[in-house]
Amino acid sequence: MSEFRLGDVIDDHCIKCRRITNHSIVSLVNSAPAKVRCRTCYHDHDYRHEQAPPSKKELKKAELFKEVLSAAAPGSDGVAPEESTKPVKKARNKKA
Repeated sequence: MSEFRLGDVIDDHCIKCRRITNHSIVSLVNSAPAKVRCRTCYHDHDYRHEQAPPSKKELKKAELFKEVLSAAAPGSDGVAPEESTKPVKKARNKKA
């Protein structure tokens, strides 16, 4: 479908129903759907291109991951953290 019109039925992810349902186009911007209305619960929302918004759990994971990466990165002053220059020796277990 190359040309959308007001009232056309398209699939989209409804944030209230939490699934992909049929939607009617409510408004268009540059011949592309901007707002849609769910035909199941009649909730109006922005057109999401059938993409579910990330869950709060996924957002929290991303935030924690960024925090770990920033802690592991060298300081902002450009100086690398001190590293031991001595080679590490492995301990051997000798049987007596």
